[in-house]
Amino acid sequence: MRLPSTLIIGLCVLSNITHAETVKIYAAASLSNAITDIATQYQAKHSDVKIVPVFGASSALAKQIEAGAPSDIYFSADQDWMSYLLKKQKIQANSIHTLLSNDLVLIGPRTSTLKIKTVPEFAFAQSFQGHLCTGQMESVPVGKYAKQSLIKLNWLNSLASRIVGTDDVRSALAFVERGECTVGIVYRTDAMISKKVKILSVFPANSHHPIEYPVALTLQGMQNKDAVAFYHYLKTQETAKHIFKQYGFKL
Repeated sequence: MRLPSTLIIGLCVLSNITHAETVKIYAAASLSNAITDIATQYQAKHSDVKIVPVFGASSALAKQIEAGAPSDIYFSADQDWMSYLLKKQKIQANSIHTLLSNDLVLIGPRTSTLKIKTVPEFAFAQSFQGHLCTGQMESVPVGKYAKQSLIKLNWLNSLASRIVGTDDVRSALAFVERGECTVGIVYRTDAMISKKVKILSVFPANSHHPIEYPVALTLQGMQNKDAVAFYHYLKTQETAKHIFKQYGFKL
């Protein structure tokens, strides 16, 4: 049976649009709100483009990309996982651009009365009961930064088995919001989006590696003109910069 020529043309056009319009961005969980807002604004001006964000720990996303998951842009919460994918030849080297930075903070429930000083002489482990939540310290960026700070302040050993490692920073935030952890270590931007927690203290910048967010095109993304366009939009457009700043990120 022969299909009408108009139907064949229509199917071809639809196929091309579907292929061309999708841009898949793998982004750190802490970027969820900002990237969602930026994608919404971008799509309002580019109705033929569909931005598909995938959020999670930078470590988990990097492993998925390494395993062959289709992705066009990778936006990490640390340099280590970007370097990892570069070594695995999954990232276009000359597209790596460090776009944002953040602060590391200690949070508690909104009702917390804890008074914390982020100095080595402060007896942190004795200052609260219960558990501390943060990302898994061996892989999730926020957990890695947290471990560095806890070691620098000489607090890590005294916490013993009271640290709960979560899959990503938003999970750590949720644990504190629900009262399942007395305190948590997250980014300032995560604390800012929640009405259920408050910042108890800010970790000194010299207590951990710089919190940097590099973004890059994957090798697949280099072949997708829409992905290249959105990547440049993230880097250069004032609209995107305004949204990042609105959520507390530093450029």
